[in-house]
Amino acid sequence: MSPEAHSAPRSLAEALRARDDASLAALLRSRPDLITPVPTDLTQLATRAGTRASVLRALERLDRFALQTAEALAVAPDPASYDTLLALMAGDAGDETVAGALPRAVGTLREQALVWGADDRLRLVRTARELLAPSPQHPSPTGLGPTVQEATSGMSPGRIQEIVSAAGLPSTHDSVSAVAALTALFTDRRKMAKLLAGAPEPAREVLSRLVWGPPYGQVTADPAAHLRWLLDRGLLLPTAPGTVVLPREVALHLREGRAHRTPEPLPPAVAPAATHSPQVVDATAAGQAYTALATVEELLKDWDEGGPAVLRAGGLSVRDLKRTAVALDVSEPVAAFWAELAYAAGLVASDGEADERYAATPAYDEWLEQPPAERWARLAQAWLTATRTAGLVGGRDTKDRTLSALGPGLDRSAAPEVRHRVLSLLAGLAQGAAPDTESVLARLRWERPLRGARRDGAEDDLRSRLARWALSEAELLGVTGRGALSSHGRALLGAPPAGKTGGRAGSPAAGTAEPPDGTSTPGAPAQAADAPGPIVPAEPTGPGDKLPVHHHRSPDRLTPLSSAEQAVATAAAARLLAPLLPEPLDHVLLQADLTAVAPGPLRRPLADMLGVLADVESKGGATVYRFTPASVRRALDAGRTAADLHAFLAEHSRTPVPQPLAYLIDDVARKHGHLRVGAASAYVRCDDDALLNEILADKRAAALRLRRLAPTVLAAQTDPATLLEGLRAMGYAPAAESAEGDVLITRAHAHRSPPRTAPEPVPEGPPPPDATLLAAAIRAIRAGDLAATAPRKPVGEPLAGDELPRTSSADTLATMQAAVLTGDSVWIGYVNADGAASQRVIAPIRVEGGFVTAYDHTSDEVRTYPLHRITGVAELADD
Repeated sequence: MSPEAHSAPRSLAEALRARDDASLAALLRSRPDLITPVPTDLTQLATRAGTRASVLRALERLDRFALQTAEALAVAPDPASYDTLLALMAGDAGDETVAGALPRAVGTLREQALVWGADDRLRLVRTARELLAPSPQHPSPTGLGPTVQEATSGMSPGRIQEIVSAAGLPSTHDSVSAVAALTALFTDRRKMAKLLAGAPEPAREVLSRLVWGPPYGQVTADPAAHLRWLLDRGLLLPTAPGTVVLPREVALHLREGRAHRTPEPLPPAVAPAATHSPQVVDATAAGQAYTALATVEELLKDWDEGGPAVLRAGGLSVRDLKRTAVALDVSEPVAAFWAELAYAAGLVASDGEADERYAATPAYDEWLEQPPAERWARLAQAWLTATRTAGLVGGRDTKDRTLSALGPGLDRSAAPEVRHRVLSLLAGLAQGAAPDTESVLARLRWERPLRGARRDGAEDDLRSRLARWALSEAELLGVTGRGALSSHGRALLGAPPAGKTGGRAGSPAAGTAEPPDGTSTPGAPAQAADAPGPIVPAEPTGPGDKLPVHHHRSPDRLTPLSSAEQAVATAAAARLLAPLLPEPLDHVLLQADLTAVAPGPLRRPLADMLGVLADVESKGGATVYRFTPASVRRALDAGRTAADLHAFLAEHSRTPVPQPLAYLIDDVARKHGHLRVGAASAYVRCDDDALLNEILADKRAAALRLRRLAPTVLAAQTDPATLLEGLRAMGYAPAAESAEGDVLITRAHAHRSPPRTAPEPVPEGPPPPDATLLAAAIRAIRAGDLAATAPRKPVGEPLAGDELPRTSSADTLATMQAAVLTGDSVWIGYVNADGAASQRVIAPIRVEGGFVTAYDHTSDEVRTYPLHRITGVAELADD
C-alpha cells in the first residue's frame, strides 16, 4: 500500500483531525450549530456534523452549483473520484465553465464538512447522501433513478438471466455476476449505442420521456411490443406491479453522462433596469428619509394620548390599522410597516395597563431630541436587523389565524439576511443603477435554492417575497432612491463609497468572480466574490489543493456586520445623510383663505404650536394648515390668549396676518369661557341668563337633560366632558372650570409606556461565533481530542472503549511522583464532585497534601486535583 493510501482519512473525524486551526475555524464559523455546545473532541464534532438537522441546515446554505455538485456525488459511486464527479457535471463532451467552477464547489463542500476524502476517494457524508440520493419516496433533483443493482435486488435469478441473454450477454453462474455484466453493458458507450440502434422508434420515445425524470412509469399487465422490448433487455426494470423505472446507468448514457440537465456554475447577473444620476438618487433618498421621520412622528403623535387597544391575542385590530392608515394618509400595508418599524426601534410598546393600549415609550422622547440624520439612522438600523416582517400582516399563520400588525407570528429569521443581501446586490451595480427586480430574485434563488424552494413549485416563495418587501421598504425608508442604492444606504452596509478601490461599486459586473485578494478566476462562480455563506478559496484550486481560508472581512463580500461594526456603519450613514436633509424653517406663509403654508420642515416649537392652532389639510413638499373655530378654541383651551395667538402668528409669518384670521381668533376668544362647565354631576353657569334660556330652548340640548338651578346656573345629568362636547357641538365655546371656579387649561396629555426594550430579533439558529469564542472552542476541541486519542501504555487488564484507567492509590501516587521528576505527561481517569467521569492528559508539576498540581492538556490550564478522585493513571506510549 502506498504512503498516500495509508495516510488517507478513513472517516470524517480523521479528515477533521488533519485540518489546521484556520480550516476548523472556517467550518465552525459557517456552521455555528456545531459548537452549541462545544464538542469534547473531534470525533464528537464529526458525529454532530453528520446529524440530519445539521446537514439539512448546511445544505440549505449552499448555492445552486455547490448543491448540484452534492447531488451528483449522491448518485455517483461511493467513494467517487474527482474525474468521475467532473464527468457527471460536465458530461461526455465536457464543459469548460463547469470544469473551472467545480474545484470551488468541491472546496465549499469540503469546508462545510459535507464531503471528505482525497480526490481519488471523495465521500459525501452519509446523511447528505441519504437526503439527496434518489428513492421512490424522495426523487432526486437530478431526475435519476436507482442503479441496476438496486432495481434488481428483489428480482428472481431466472429473470435476471433472461434479461442478460436478451441483452446479448453470455449467461452467468449467479445473479451477482449477471448484474455486474448488465451494469458494464449499460456503462459502455459503444455497446449501448449499438444496443439502442436496434430499438423500435416507440421504445426510443419512451426512453426520451423518462430520461430527465421522473424515471418511473406505468405499464399494464400485457405491455405493448415496444415496452416489452425495453423490459426484456433491462432498459426498463419493474419496481412494483404495474410500475417500471429507468435504471440510472441507462439514463446517464442517454444524457451523455450528465447528472443535471442544466448545470448552473455561474450565478445569474443582476441586470440594471434604469440608471440615474447619483446626485438625483441621493436627493430622492434624502427626501424619502425625511418623509419617513415625519411619518413616524405623526404616527406616535396620533397615539400620544394613548394609542389603539391591544388585542387579546396581541397586535392591532383591523379597524385600528385602517384608522391609522387614514390618519397617515397611506395604505394599510404601508401603515403596518411604519407601526412595525417604530416597534422594532423601541419607540412604541404596550403600556402594560389593565386596559392595555399601545403608547410611545420614553425612548421616543429621547429620539425626538436627536438630530434628524441620527433619528433616521436608528430607524434604518432597526429595519435592517429586525426579524419582524410587516409584509406578512393580513396573512394567515399555520393555524389559519390572521396575522396582525404588532402581533405575534411576524418573525421570520431569514428577513435580516435577505434585506442585507438585496442591498449588497444593489451595491454591486454601478452607482445610480436601479436593478431589475426579477434578476435580483433569480440571483437569490441561485444563492439559496433549497431555502427558497416551495413544495408546490410556485416561484413566489417566502425568500422572494422577503426580497420584494426589502426593495419596497428600502425605498419608503430612504435607503434607496428611485430604486438605486444611495450613498448613505451604501454606508449603512459598511461598504466603501462607490468608486473606491476594493469597493462594491468598483467590483466586476455581476456574474463574474473576483476573489478578495484581487486575483481573477475565469469561469469561477461569483459566490467567491460576493455571495454569503461558505468560505471559498481566494485563488483557483485544482483537485487535491488545500483551500486557504480568509478571516478578514473583504469589501467585496459584504457579509452582515457585527453589532460594533454596524454601529460604526450607522454613524457613517448619518454623517452622509445630514447635509442632504432640508434645514427646518422658522416661518410660514399665511393666506387669506384661513390657511398657512409651511414651505418645508418646521422647527419643532413652531410645528408643535401650529399643530395645536390649526389642522393639517394636506402634506407633501409643502404642508398646508387650516384654521377653524375648533382649532382656535383648542389653542385657547391650552391656555393661550387671543393676544398670544396674534403675536405668535405675526412673529412666524412672512406675510401679514390676514384680516379674516384675526377676526376668527377674536370672535372665538370673545365667546371662549363665557359659559362655564363644572362638576355637580355637571353644571353650566353664565352671567347672561338670556344665553342660558337660549340653551334650554334648543332642541339639540335635550340629550343633555338640563334644568335650571338658578338664574345663572343650569344642572345636567351627564358628566362634564360630555356636557362640554355637547355644547361645543351646538356651536358654543364653553370652558371647563375647577372646583374653585378657575378655568381649567387643557393640554394634551402625553401618555407613555414604562421603559421598554426594542424586540430582540429571533435568530435562525446559533449566532456566528466571534474570534474569541472560535479560538477557545478550537483549543478545547484539540485538547479533548488529544486526551481521547493519546496512545497509552496498558494498565493491568486491557481497557474497553472509554473505560477509565484503574490503579491502586499507592500506584497512582508513585506514578504521579515519577512523572513530576521526569516531566512526562500521563493519562488519568478523574471523577469530579458531581460524579461526572472524564479522561484527561496532564503533566504533573507538584504532588503534596493529597493533591496533585498539573498542567491539564485537555483544558489548557494549570489545575489541582484531589488524589482520591483520580481513579487511575497510565503512562502515555512512547510514540
